[in-house]
Amino acid sequence: MEVQDSVYAQKAMRLFREGYNCSQSVFLAFEDKYGIDRETAAKLASSFGGGLARMREVCGAVSGMAMAAGMLYGYASPTDYEAKAGHYARIQELAQEFREKNGSYICRELLGLGKGSDSPIPEKRTEEYYKKRPCPELVGMAAAIMEQYIAEHPVK
Repeated sequence: MEVQDSVYAQKAMRLFREGYNCSQSVFLAFEDKYGIDRETAAKLASSFGGGLARMREVCGAVSGMAMAAGMLYGYASPTDYEAKAGHYARIQELAQEFREKNGSYICRELLGLGKGSDSPIPEKRTEEYYKKRPCPELVGMAAAIMEQYIAEHPVK
């Protein structure tokens, strides 16, 4: 599914432009599927922006996609090894698709940054910020991947 054809991608990109971080934007895009309120969903995803609190590790959009998959398909029993293995395979599949489309799922690589963490202070969201960052498109891509996955694997 292409970003421009995805309802959830468009919603995720809109949420990002409203000021939500990358993880929140993807996770909140699917809030209609979880049965939890927006504030709780936003808080759950809040730590994963900027590749985990701007440490520039796994892209927050990928983390938001994984959180959405967890809510929809995840396992709850610590002894259900089959469910655990199946879910980990699912997340790896989703992350691999994101990597194939973008060359990486590591925040610092996607942004062309050096090694190490960034300042914990988020940048102001200005038009200049949006021009230099691929984040809105990455958020849209992650949401489109998740939307396609849901279409192919209906939630039971």
